[in-house]
Amino acid sequence: MRRQKILNTNLDASVICLGTVNIGSSLDQKHSFALLDAYLEQGGNFIDTAKVYSDWLPGVKSSSEKTLGFWLKERNNRQQVILATKGAHPELDSMHVSRLTPKEIESDIRSSLENLQTDYIDLYWLHRDDPQQPVNDIIETLTAQVKLGRIRYFGCSNWSLKRMQVAQDYAKLKGIVGFVANQPYWCLAEVNVTSLTDKTLVVFDQATKEYHQESQVAVMPYSSQANGWFQKMAINNVSPHLHKIYRNRISLERLNRVQKLANENGLTMTQVVLGYLISQPFPTFPIIGARNIAMLNDSLRAHNTQLTREQLRFLESV
Repeated sequence: MRRQKILNTNLDASVICLGTVNIGSSLDQKHSFALLDAYLEQGGNFIDTAKVYSDWLPGVKSSSEKTLGFWLKERNNRQQVILATKGAHPELDSMHVSRLTPKEIESDIRSSLENLQTDYIDLYWLHRDDPQQPVNDIIETLTAQVKLGRIRYFGCSNWSLKRMQVAQDYAKLKGIVGFVANQPYWCLAEVNVTSLTDKTLVVFDQATKEYHQESQVAVMPYSSQANGWFQKMAINNVSPHLHKIYRNRISLERLNRVQKLANENGLTMTQVVLGYLISQPFPTFPIIGARNIAMLNDSLRAHNTQLTREQLRFLESV
């Protein structure tokens, strides 16, 4: 699988990152291991998880991280994987209460290291933001964790452009490496933002896109395929929930353009949808959330898809 460097790191990562929201939750250990094995067998090396994944289910907490940790230990392949995880997420029953103090960040990192059965995390994400927390405390806390060897690099997820820039400015002032990547909600479909029940999510916008083009800071989009909305629309199998999030004039027109571009160029819809992200003029690593081997294979076929500037404009200009 094609790889590219993440700026300001020595990480050479697969352009398609495997998300693990299904690992240890909707997938049991046997099927989770099979999916992870298949990803590595096809040349993938970039895996993203989170301490909170699976906590919405009754039973054991952090099941995604723990399942991934069992797999890493059993396969003895830690050195083959760029391992990313996220912390500092509010408790699910009190999303309005942030968990972004230095003490909470450090505690979550320790828990993730234990869950993943590893001594270090390659890329550590702050899963949410709290504008009331000073960025200097946050950056200094994460930098201290880098110096201790617990994490190698860090990034932000669901941070506004303004907050991200303030944090980056502080890091630059102190002469330290700040956020090396951003993990936003980004896909080709237009998101009906008012339909999102989780108001802590941050949707990628034009201003943020321009920032990344100028800075070349990497982007790892989640929900990169709009939860399969394009593919499901093609076979008229979209749930009311997905319609609520994605159905609008812009998304419907982009669906038509995805189909046209796919048909004219011998591509699948998945290749176009992921290719749109991979072909941006800055480093992008879309996160996929496959639930089985067939879905994984469908997504991984997009790793070499390079759309032209004209094709990108065609998809965007609605």
